[in-house]
Amino acid sequence: MDFKKDKTPILYMAPMAGVTDRAFRRLCLECGAKIVVTEMVSAKAVQYGDKKSYELGKLFESDQPAIIQIFGSDPIAMAFAAKEMTAFNPIAIDINMGCPVPKVSGSGDGASLMKNPRLAGEIINAVVSAIDVPVTVKIRSGWDSKNINAVEIALIAEANGAAVVTVHGRTKVQGYEGYADRNVIKEVKQTLKIPVIANGDIVDGASAIDMLEKTDCDGLMVGRGALGSPWVFTEIKAVLENKPYIPYSPGQKREMILRQLDMMVIDKGEQLALLEIRKHIAWYIKGIPNAASIRASVFLTHTKEKLIEIIKNIDFL
Repeated sequence: MDFKKDKTPILYMAPMAGVTDRAFRRLCLECGAKIVVTEMVSAKAVQYGDKKSYELGKLFESDQPAIIQIFGSDPIAMAFAAKEMTAFNPIAIDINMGCPVPKVSGSGDGASLMKNPRLAGEIINAVVSAIDVPVTVKIRSGWDSKNINAVEIALIAEANGAAVVTVHGRTKVQGYEGYADRNVIKEVKQTLKIPVIANGDIVDGASAIDMLEKTDCDGLMVGRGALGSPWVFTEIKAVLENKPYIPYSPGQKREMILRQLDMMVIDKGEQLALLEIRKHIAWYIKGIPNAASIRASVFLTHTKEKLIEIIKNIDFL
């Protein structure tokens, strides 16, 4: 896989725990994402043989092209997990060094590795040495506003064999608040020889162009901007290709939600699918008339048939 941009930057769907399952990844690919990334997989859990963690990384032909993301802070466990995940034929293995969630960073994983450049390098080197597919690394601008070290970590990633670095322009302390700093991403791009992917505050065509113009990045990674709006990839793709964008009709949106439900039921069974699609529907209907009452109905629904009826009656503007 060549990660360098050709005529247009590569469009990625970001990994999001509890969100980017197989059904959502498929929708994003259909809408225009070029590459999708799985939910993050715990290296320690894989090392312990946890079946749920293997299931998170499992890929099918319809999921491709896909990257499997792993997280952890033990180089040996990370190398083992990476090797195990290659059995699912990802186009790359991504190392999570950007998750700000306390449960992850508080254990020394995720964004916590931004504070430990030496260990970060050891992990990247161990994973690169263990597998034959490309290794990518996702980082943040730094730990906090006084410790902006994205360039340092990115250089370490490059020196240890990473094929791509993705930079989220916020610090760990910021979480998802405030503004994603384009200047940090630009500095990383100007410093590295390998491709750099920009992440943070890309929510439509205009913000995608803004990110490109301010960073000259090789690709764009969309995360929260796709929540309840996987068709954002259609809009961004159209803008990048200088083509007209035709917004999805209310009927097309309802049909997409119904297909997501069907895929989730096939993958997870009806009971779990009904629980997990609730948050997706809440994102889909955000801002439309009667959203609160629709959401309440969805959360009280326990059968697929009743949920289908509710979805078919959603009045998108």
